[in-house]
Amino acid sequence: MLAPAAHADEIRFAAKKLADESYAFSTQVDWNNGLFMNQPGSFQPLAALKAIDKMIVMGAAADPKLLKAAAEAHHKAIAGALSSPGSGAIAKENWQEINEALGRVIASVPESMVMDVYTSVSAITDPKVPAYLKSLVNGPDAEKAYAAFLDFKDVVKKSQVTAARTPPVLTENPAQAGISSAAKKLSEASYPFLKEVDWLSDIYVKPLPGTTSQQVLKAIDKAIVMGVAMNGDLLSEATAAHHKAIGSIDAKGVTSLQDYEAVNAGIGKIIASVPTSKVMDVYNAFAQIVKPEVPNMMLSMVNPLD
Repeated sequence: MLAPAAHADEIRFAAKKLADESYAFSTQVDWNNGLFMNQPGSFQPLAALKAIDKMIVMGAAADPKLLKAAAEAHHKAIAGALSSPGSGAIAKENWQEINEALGRVIASVPESMVMDVYTSVSAITDPKVPAYLKSLVNGPDAEKAYAAFLDFKDVVKKSQVTAARTPPVLTENPAQAGISSAAKKLSEASYPFLKEVDWLSDIYVKPLPGTTSQQVLKAIDKAIVMGVAMNGDLLSEATAAHHKAIGSIDAKGVTSLQDYEAVNAGIGKIIASVPTSKVMDVYNAFAQIVKPEVPNMMLSMVNPLD
């Protein structure tokens, strides 16, 4: 009974030490730099999808309550970042809270899942990227922060679980069954359109035209707030559907009709688990940063009748 609490305190203390040692470095980073909205290496869509899939698997296995706490820590920090339009830097308190929350999330999944993410992301990251990013800040401060991060990693590892959480098997209520039925109809009607989309295009990794990092961050924050309000078990179910759909894609990146239907049903259920106001907050936030020419451009790449 006392062991988990003791480990939690160790993560808290380690997060404070990490914040003390790395905050100076964090304030030197230009978080508003458009560089962070670009791909980290050569364009490898299927390899990138593999990396995203590993993240999805890890996220689905993480403790839902700890995930929500981490999302809330990010939301709180974003408020500070939005008030610092120059560099997007956040308060030291927020920096510590984010690191602590992430440490707890990572401790709630097996090391193998974490390493799967690390390895797959490394595969799509140009080896020159770390050195280049280091050149943008004070080198000694970056090295000090990295050393502190390694110490923090060791503390988190001490309390890491050895087996992944098994998400509960959910039974649909009548409203959710209705969503699944609607998802089937939507999927069958839209699958021809889905197959026409060039899922391997590099257009999806290009920044939205005419937007700033702060504008994008504001929209992402609304998505985080909505995610925090979602039913954790339904969120796990939806992520599992995405993982399965990724596993069935063909050479063009198109998933099967059955898996496409499951993804639509999963998304419908998690959207239904939050108030309409939060959904509309996300819609309106992204509507402000997606220029009219974007949907027109996307429509021109498929059969508009589909």
